[in-house]
Amino acid sequence: MTLINLDIMLRFLAFGVASGDAMRNMTRWVMEILSMMSNMVGGNLARILGTERMAFRLDDRWVWDFWFTQEGGRTHLFFLQAPKSIGDPDKRHWHVSIGHAVSEDLVNWIDVGEVLRPANAPAWDDYTTWTGTVIRAPQGHWLMYYTGTSREEDGLVQRIGVASSLDLLSWERGASNPVLQLPDNTYYETLDKTVWYEEACRDPWVFPDPDGRGWHMVFTAREPSGPSIGRGVIGHATSDDLYEWTLQPPLFRSHVFAHMEVPQVFEWQGHWYCVFCTAANLIDNDYAGAAMSEPMTGTHYLMADHPLGPWQLVPGDFLLGDPAGKLYAGRVLPRPDGSMCMMAFLKHSDDARFVGELTDPLPLAMNEDGSLSVDATSVFGPSL
Repeated sequence: MTLINLDIMLRFLAFGVASGDAMRNMTRWVMEILSMMSNMVGGNLARILGTERMAFRLDDRWVWDFWFTQEGGRTHLFFLQAPKSIGDPDKRHWHVSIGHAVSEDLVNWIDVGEVLRPANAPAWDDYTTWTGTVIRAPQGHWLMYYTGTSREEDGLVQRIGVASSLDLLSWERGASNPVLQLPDNTYYETLDKTVWYEEACRDPWVFPDPDGRGWHMVFTAREPSGPSIGRGVIGHATSDDLYEWTLQPPLFRSHVFAHMEVPQVFEWQGHWYCVFCTAANLIDNDYAGAAMSEPMTGTHYLMADHPLGPWQLVPGDFLLGDPAGKLYAGRVLPRPDGSMCMMAFLKHSDDARFVGELTDPLPLAMNEDGSLSVDATSVFGPSL
């Protein structure tokens, strides 16, 4: 079988030409052959298939928020995408689907196609399928939690659902979706357009309790009282089985951000971190004036000794940010050599043009006090 045929087969599988057990068995077989050939020639899948990409960009689609899982020496990247044919990048949120790419080194990627798009109407997710997370369940299958909105509600009310997969290529929506929504404003702000333009319940990130007590989900939300610009919180829900979720009070109340988007909780060398992103115009002016050199858009973080807190906002400028908002929605992930790095959505160029691609890995370091620093000079030069 030629490399071209292997590439074609992999893409057919990704687009669902095969199905069921046949698809899963063929996928595993093809991936095993590619892995063996990769090891024989000392290369990676992208180089073998002739699809090598520096950074992750698509010629016909914009890419923005992303999440990942790592398995068998490969990183599976899931990301929001929209066709450039719509013309206006600000409309991408309403023409969205979820894509999938694979890499062995976080630099060279194979785009293996779309995995999830809005459902047929009427449905709770018939308008958008937005940012999520992927984990492996104890039973061995994969679960993707994602954000959905409906056309009936003009996309203003966000809920979280789940899809399952045996191979990371073919996904089936859960029968009991959505698995998380806001029933009232006891803990979180529900839709009130006189206060805010949407009901925020999005960007789930799921991780196991370190003490073995089930699972935690963090998500983007707002608390129901206080000045609007300071209502951004890290939402929290818990589960024993990954399917039935119970809302909990926020893990962190900012009092200074309008929202804290795309949260990611992780542990590194005994410290717990929660990265999030927000925009310069959504930061309390007094806080920005006192704690930052200037208001900026980008990714910052919280620190704690335990994932249930108490969490502390690290003062100072953002971990990865600038006034122009070049980078957004950063994620932390390990490289193949075990070192840690950050990747982010490249939002704007130097001339304020929308870009819509992902960065190469940016080296991440831990300082003596546990605080983090990221080196973005390899992509943007020393001025960022």
